[in-house]
Amino acid sequence: MSERAQQLRLLEGLLFAATEPLGEEALSRHLEEAADIPALLRELTESFAGHGVNLVRLAGGWAFRTAPDLAPKLRVERTVAHKLSRAAVETLAVIAYYQPVTRAEIEQIRGVVVAKGTIDALMEAGWVRPKGRRAGPGRPLLWVTTREFLVHFSLDSLNDLPALDELRGTGLLDLAPLALPEAAKEV
Repeated sequence: MSERAQQLRLLEGLLFAATEPLGEEALSRHLEEAADIPALLRELTESFAGHGVNLVRLAGGWAFRTAPDLAPKLRVERTVAHKLSRAAVETLAVIAYYQPVTRAEIEQIRGVVVAKGTIDALMEAGWVRPKGRRAGPGRPLLWVTTREFLVHFSLDSLNDLPALDELRGTGLLDLAPLALPEAAKEV
């Protein structure tokens, strides 16, 4: 077996066994220094194209995922114990699009008070976390999305989020035009 074939097998095994997307740096720790990780990943991606699983870039790393065209045939209906409320979905959208953002800024953008349980539910899901404090009176917590948010929503980065106009056009986001307060722009 050639050196390249062995490198491809090793990458495939690492990615298959991983519980979360692996970055190129993590993968390179298992290969020789001279290995061209980006080229190997491209080759592996191409070799899995058209298969039941595809190698995709997620949250800045790489992972195997079921081919998107198979999703309807693999869908398993199950009861979800805790659905997110409309308030939680709107709060998550504000955090995703305007992070880092304080609770007061979320409230100003949404036009309603954010219940403590709303952010707690998003934290419990692993989709948001506090990241420092805003300089100023009271030093309020700043909220950001997590890597788990990117993985759950099949995003490589926040740049892959749909445009706000697209969301409004589909009716998925029914907020007044979002205008971030001046204080939020001073990060």
